[in-house]
This record gives sequence, structure tokens and C-alpha cells, in this order.
Amino acid sequence: MEKLTDYIIQIADNSLILGQRLGDLCGHGPTLETDIALTNISLDLFGQVRSYYQYAAKLMGGDANEDTIAFLRKENEYKNVLLVEQPNTDFAYVITRQFFFDHFHWLLQDKLQQSKDETLAAIAKKSIKEVSYHVRFSSDWMKRLGDGTEESHQRIQQAVNDLWVYTDELFHMTEADQEMLQNGVGVDLSLLKDTYYERIKSVLEEATIEIPESNYFQKGGKKGVHTEHMGFILTEMQYMQRTYPNMTW
Repeated sequence: MEKLTDYIIQIADNSLILGQRLGDLCGHGPTLETDIALTNISLDLFGQVRSYYQYAAKLMGGDANEDTIAFLRKENEYKNVLLVEQPNTDFAYVITRQFFFDHFHWLLQDKLQQSKDETLAAIAKKSIKEVSYHVRFSSDWMKRLGDGTEESHQRIQQAVNDLWVYTDELFHMTEADQEMLQNGVGVDLSLLKDTYYERIKSVLEEATIEIPESNYFQKGGKKGVHTEHMGFILTEMQYMQRTYPNMTW
């Protein structure tokens, strides 16, 4: 039961932190339409997170609930990948980060629909409809920026170069991943890797963006070892719960 809880939280933490990052952009999008789209994606991710955390809290029992899981853990207890905590440097970084995560997220949800765990399968079946839109949105923007002006091309290329090193961690199998795979609950992430990079490279080529050749990749988030950005995210996200414990609206 503990590994199942770890597995659920591990998946959900990615969406929580990315949703928080996107939430920071509310009111700061380059156009009203794009601003609303990014905010809606953030809300989609938070909706998925609630389903995961509610299920995890039920398994944990006691005083656990979706809010305690989301807001009252220490930094090293969050198991999201490093990619999703990277800062909103500019619009190119926002889109590239989203693009890299969306394609992985879709592949994960596609396979998770076949989970023997009925609750996880149900969440995946609902979520994949939203994630399909996310993939289209971020992929379209990659093409627009990559094959747009000289400046947009340069900026998106720089973002791809910088964020590429965080993509491989998406496929690292933790102990929870391995045990849930053996139980027919989880997904074999290693089998998604080739398809993922094929899809990523296909879009990048269409966007006239050069594919980084670096074989060096950053990792650690899935083990609770995060970048310097994570502490600032949690400071803002957890402020109300930490300052006013057990506060209710």
C-alpha cells in the first residue's frame, strides 16, 4: 500500500509543480487568448492533482487529505522531475517546458488507462482528453516560434538547448515504479522513451529547431533532490497553510 501511495504522489507532484509554475503567469501572457489558455492548462493539471491526492489520502488514512499532501510536505518529500520546476524565464522557456512534459504526460496517461487499479485507470481516462489538448497547444507554439521570426527562433532554440538535459529523468524507474509495474498497476516508463523522443524530434524538425546532441542529463527530482528553484515555489505555494494552520474558507 505504501508503494502505491508513493507511486500516485510521484505522478501527481509533476502536475502540481507545473500547474503552480503556470499559475504564476496568470495575467502575464503575451496575448489574452494565450494567457487564458495557459491558465486553463494550469487548472486542468490541478484538477488531476486533486483526484490523485484524494486517492492517496484515502490510502494513507488518518488525518491525511489532499491539502496536507499538497501543502504540508518538506521539499525532499516532493518527487516531481526537475523539468517542471524550471523557472518561467521567458515565453519560449514556458512553451518548451510544457512541450517536453506534455508529450511524456500523454504517453503515460495512455498506458495508465490499462492499469489494474481501477481508480488510476479512471483518472487517466478522464485526464488524457485534457492532455491531448495540452500536446496540441504546446506543439503548435513550438512550430510557430521555431519557424517564426529570427528572434523567436533564437529564443526557442536556446530554451530547447537548456531544458533538453531534464528530459531523460522522465523515464527513470523508481522503486515505486518498478513494484507497481510488477503488480500490473504502473507503467514501464523505459518502453515510452523511444516513442517520446521520436515525437519530440518530429515536431522540432518541423519547427526548424536543431536537436541538441548532448548526452548529459540532470536527475534527482524523483528522489527528492531538487534544484534551487523548488524552495521558492514551495515558499509561495505553502505560505497560507503554514501561516494559518487548519484554516478553512
